[in-house]
Amino acid sequence: MDKRLLKPYDPKATEDRIYKRWEKSGWFEPKTGKKPFCIIMPPTNANGSLHAGHALVLTIEDIMTRYKRMRGYKTLWLPGLDHAGFETQVVYEKELEKQGRSRFKMKPEDLYKEIWDFTENNKKNIREQTKKMGASCDWSREKYTLDKDIVKIVYETFEKLKKDGLIYKGKKIVNWCPKHQTSLSDLETTDVEQTDKFYYLKYGPFTIATARPETKFGDKYVVVHPDDKRYKNFKHGQKINLEWINGPVAATVIKDKIIDMDFGTGAMTITPWHDSIDFDLAQRHDLEKPARNATHSVAGGEQIIDFQGRLLAIAGEFKGMKILEARPLIIEKLKSKGLVVKIEENYKHIVKKCYKCGTMIEPQIKEQWFVRMKPLAEPAIKAIKSDKIKFIPERFKKISLHWLNNIIDWNISRQIVWGIKIPDDPAGDVFDTWFSSGQWPFAALMSGKKNDFKTFYPTSVMETAGEIIFFWVCRMIMFGLYKTGKIPFENVYLHGLVLDAHGKKMSKSRNNVINPLNITDKYGTDALRIGLIVGNTPGTPLALDENKIKGYKNFANKIWNASRFMLAQNENSKSEARNPKLLKNDKKYLGDFKKLKKEITKNMDSFKFYIAAEKIYHYFWHVFCDKIIEESKKNNVSKIVLFKIFSECLILLHPFMPFITEEIWSMLPPKDVGGGVGGGAGPKGNI
Repeated sequence: MDKRLLKPYDPKATEDRIYKRWEKSGWFEPKTGKKPFCIIMPPTNANGSLHAGHALVLTIEDIMTRYKRMRGYKTLWLPGLDHAGFETQVVYEKELEKQGRSRFKMKPEDLYKEIWDFTENNKKNIREQTKKMGASCDWSREKYTLDKDIVKIVYETFEKLKKDGLIYKGKKIVNWCPKHQTSLSDLETTDVEQTDKFYYLKYGPFTIATARPETKFGDKYVVVHPDDKRYKNFKHGQKINLEWINGPVAATVIKDKIIDMDFGTGAMTITPWHDSIDFDLAQRHDLEKPARNATHSVAGGEQIIDFQGRLLAIAGEFKGMKILEARPLIIEKLKSKGLVVKIEENYKHIVKKCYKCGTMIEPQIKEQWFVRMKPLAEPAIKAIKSDKIKFIPERFKKISLHWLNNIIDWNISRQIVWGIKIPDDPAGDVFDTWFSSGQWPFAALMSGKKNDFKTFYPTSVMETAGEIIFFWVCRMIMFGLYKTGKIPFENVYLHGLVLDAHGKKMSKSRNNVINPLNITDKYGTDALRIGLIVGNTPGTPLALDENKIKGYKNFANKIWNASRFMLAQNENSKSEARNPKLLKNDKKYLGDFKKLKKEITKNMDSFKFYIAAEKIYHYFWHVFCDKIIEESKKNNVSKIVLFKIFSECLILLHPFMPFITEEIWSMLPPKDVGGGVGGGAGPKGNI
């Protein structure tokens, strides 16, 4: 018996050795095969360490890859890393804050260099952590979103969009984060329900209602619905002189059907610089642009709040004050003028906040680059409706179509240092990171080894988190069709969030973040991998309980002990005839196992890995170990049948638990097996 089996299974002494052997053998590179199979790894953000969500991604994708490789496909799993623009800069800004430094006091080139060095170190760590998870990706093809050849492709797409009239630069309302001093797309904001005071204010003969009186200094238009009988005596365009926050105002009545007559008083003033609805309304009616401040004014109004979140000179004595400091003082002044009708104390409404820092988004007008999305969305909608792309679970098809059908133009400018600089942009802005990562599947293959794009595009599967279906998946479909004329992938597998054992979202503030490498160090990588899969249906959250992982560590020990018994039996018994007579239970056990293999193959082909893993787990423990091995001790199962089922169980288990199965496979007698367990040694027809 192999000396390794004389000791308990030790993942720490096994996993690194096996992975190095795999790498050295070149086994992860795509070999000749009957059909190509390709996954482009979602590029890991190069700004930290792997978390539990990464562990799930790597496990699912490795299961797919190993399974297809064992089935004889020409298999490529291409690894990658993402510079992750805004997210990485936010992470690094936190590091600067700890050091008492600020990026606003640094030269842009110095900040860029520091973040570059920071991500280079992280890339090395992430690469090694990915290997710890057993990821059988082809490291010779690794790509990074800041690779020169990737950047070249991104620029080519930008120029093509410009040439085709699908990119424009214009002054529009954007989501502005005063803390990070950058614009954000709608997808980079979070809608939060908040309780505030709701102020009813006297505006001449009208009563208006607002939660943000600090934006009202420059309001000179009052808008009502043309069918609202309460305001039938007022004519569109009528001028009204009234007293307002800082003195007399000549206001104009505007009638527009956009007004909701049932909300508030049915009358509202507009602040076009700080509200997208107001901006559109002002443009539609071609309202007058204030002449006194041409730089900071638009049709119907001017800028009230600066880009740091402080009031401008138009606010009079409140100039320079932060919004929340000024609000109660503004209300006191309005009260002193008799302009406060009433205050509603508990007004619940939805506000937008920065998804990274939680700062209240301040809508601002700023010149930015925008992509016209509807022309890009139309081919994507057609492809999805015609089922050229399969969504797993299927409900994400409807979700994607709803978003694509209601898509708006996309602001791709970011006022940060870290990222791919927008060509010929005097402001020095960089692309939204999703603009480059949206091109990831074709860019990674076009910039890769010769013939990779021709061989592997469209890719087979895109596996990622359901929460970024709009951020990334839909954009990859749009860009893929636009740039290549083909869908970027045939299947989209969307997993859910990994939660803590109590079903709570992991966060540093809750102190419940699970480091997957701590788990693998404690229980072994195989135990974590199968623990992440069993019971994990696609698209649903997974509560990661350490006790569950501990249970699968026990399962790994069960496999090890069964292997010790099997190899001891092999050494202590005489060889059976090449074609032995089947014993009493042989036919039944072989028949049942053949049925199991077919079921598991069907499960694997239909992406039901959680079912396949559970089936082989229960079979090995409760049928093979508890029944077949026990029957073999009574000489009721032939040794060849016993070894056949055992060796093929290792093959079925391998995609889920690659390390222990490979270690045991290497100990089996050469006459019983051939090659590595993951190297295609499985029987033809099934796994």
